Amino acid sequence: MDNVFEHKLRVRYYEVDCKDSIKPAAIFNFMQDAAASHVRQLGLSVADLGKKNLTWVISRFHLRLLHYPRGNDRITIHTWPSTKDGLFSCREYTIRDENGKVIALATSSWAAVNITTRRPVRLKDHLRDFPLKSERAIEDDFPSLPRPGRIDGEQRFQVRRSDLDINRHVNNAVYVDWALETVPLSIAEKYRLAEIEVSFRGEALYGDNVVCSCEVFPVSAEEVECLHQLVNEIDGKELTRFRSFWRLLVDGQKAAA
Repeated sequence: MDNVFEHKLRVRYYEVDCKDSIKPAAIFNFMQDAAASHVRQLGLSVADLGKKNLTWVISRFHLRLLHYPRGNDRITIHTWPSTKDGLFSCREYTIRDENGKVIALATSSWAAVNITTRRPVRLKDHLRDFPLKSERAIEDDFPSLPRPGRIDGEQRFQVRRSDLDINRHVNNAVYVDWALETVPLSIAEKYRLAEIEVSFRGEALYGDNVVCSCEVFPVSAEEVECLHQLVNEIDGKELTRFRSFWRLLVDGQKAAA
C-alpha cells in the first residue's frame, strides 16, 4: 500500500487484563511504536528532530475498538500520515487480526514542538516533506472535548520515573491507564470500552501529583459515556481530557472478554 507502513506483532501475556483481553493502554503503545518506526523510516524520528531542537508530541487521539485481541494473538497495524496543515499533521491507523479482519481504527493529530520553548512550530518551515495518503481511518475534526461536570470517580497518582517517555514527560499510554482507572468498578466489570477520544493539553513531569476525575452518563441500557479530566494537583493546570464510550457485555462476551 502506497505511503502506508506495516507493523506486525504478537500480543504478549503481560499486555492483557484479567479477562485475557488486551489492555487499552497496550494498544496506544502499539500505535505509538508503529508511528515511531514509520517516522524513523521517513527520516523524521525523534532523534532526527532532536538535531533541530524539536520533538514530536501528540495533541489528539481517537480510538475505536471493534474487537479485543487476546494474549498471543497476532495483529497487524497499518499507519500513514493523512494531512499536514500548519502546526499539525494527522496520522491514521487500522489494526487487523491474523485473518485480516479490522479490529480497531484510530486517528491522531501530532505537532513538532520546540524543546526549549515547548511551543509547536510550522511543519513546512522546519521538517522535510513526507508523503501523505488522504484517507482517514476515522473522520474527526477534533472539536474541543467537554470537562466533567460532577465527580463520579476520582483517583490520585504521583508521577514515577517509569511513567516518563523520551520527552521526559508522562507518556500518553500512562494517561490512558490513569483515566480509565477512574471509571467505577460496576461499569468496568459489566461494560467494555468501545471508543475513546483524548485531548492532550499539558505535561506532567516527574514527582507531579495528578488528580484524575470522571463523570458517568448512562446513554442507554447498553451504553455508557464517561467524561474524564486529569489535572496537576500542585498548580491546577489541566493536563488531559478524555471522552470514553462503554458497551454492555453480553454473556458470551463476558466469558470470552
